Amino acid sequence: MILAKRFSGWLDIVLELGKFRISLLVCLSTAAGYILASGYLNPSMILPTVAVFILASGSAALNHYQERDLDRLMKRTSNRPVPSGRVTPSNALGLAVGLIVVGSILLYRSSNSTALLFGLVTVVWYNAAYTPLKRKTPLAVIPGALIGALPPAIGWTAAGGTLLDPFLLIIALFFFVWQIPHFWLLLLKFGDEFEKAGYPTLTSRYSSQQIAKFTFSWILVTVIISMIIPVFGINSSLLLYLGLFLIAMWLLMASRNLLHFTEDVDTLKNAFLNINVYIMLVMSALTLDRIW
Repeated sequence: MILAKRFSGWLDIVLELGKFRISLLVCLSTAAGYILASGYLNPSMILPTVAVFILASGSAALNHYQERDLDRLMKRTSNRPVPSGRVTPSNALGLAVGLIVVGSILLYRSSNSTALLFGLVTVVWYNAAYTPLKRKTPLAVIPGALIGALPPAIGWTAAGGTLLDPFLLIIALFFFVWQIPHFWLLLLKFGDEFEKAGYPTLTSRYSSQQIAKFTFSWILVTVIISMIIPVFGINSSLLLYLGLFLIAMWLLMASRNLLHFTEDVDTLKNAFLNINVYIMLVMSALTLDRIW
């Protein structure tokens, strides 16, 4: 019983260090890229997808290690494993390195060197470029959004797809643009904490109402890109166009309160949930259309 409880506690820490929900989304976008490239479900996609999940978890754990001092200064992050003292910085670093190594080996053995290269570029860009850049400029999210565009490319190349395929490029662009309103919604909710921790933020330069309107504009751009994705695809059905249109209209209607934002917490919570649901619906529609 005691061992089971200890294992459960250790597993919770590992999942928290690996940012389970974010790593799962990375894993799912990789799977989507694989399906869109191959056109069917195949057991051979399992190992590369798992490998990317492990790699993403390692990158997330390394980010916990890198930002441990600033995490202590924010209420939102002060209870994370490292700043709360539930795990030592050296153990967090060791776990991160181990996960990155295991994920890299598994990705290479289960796919190809191109997929591995994209996986490693994602880790380097997140931990060596975006993470330190966040401390220097409030616009770090824009180059940082490249991180979201790469996982579908990993799945695509793992399935044997070519890098210059227009369909892959538009999917990558969609994920790139989606990252920006996703982050700015977090900024609207936790901007004060970011400022107290010493991060340069847009909230120190613009009002919440202005940032909310910026965010809606990026949501609109995301929706427009999603609507033109089928133009670059193969055998896209009219049902797909209709589905993407209905999903897009739902998101725009659900996000319209951002145009008249009054710093209502529920508005931010709902907008953040909606934009996450939206990307899942879009990728589900694309992959189902590709399989059928």
